[in-house]
Amino acid sequence: MMIGKRIQTYRKQKRLSLNELARRAGVAKSYLSSIERNIQSNPSFEFIRKISEVLGVKVEALIKDDLPEELTPSEREWIHLSREFKRQGISIDMVKQFVEHYSANAATMQQQM
Repeated sequence: MMIGKRIQTYRKQKRLSLNELARRAGVAKSYLSSIERNIQSNPSFEFIRKISEVLGVKVEALIKDDLPEELTPSEREWIHLSREFKRQGISIDMVKQFVEHYSANAATMQQQM
């Protein structure tokens, strides 16, 4: 995957518009757009650093694609979500407890209806 596509993927996951990401990173919207569409394909390190900072990812995440291409978009999203949990200090056990609690409460609410 090209760097522009990775930037676009992270931007959409963060629910940022092209305009908002450009504004927060202090880069030209037109240049960011050309990177995302792979019209420009060799952004400066400073550009990548600014973008990665706003997106909350390491520079390496934008430069290096370490996920196999054969994964479905949903699988890739789960992997990115689990990485974000880890980055935030949320353990697998915490997620499991949340799911169990949510499931139990949802079942109780269904029974009450």
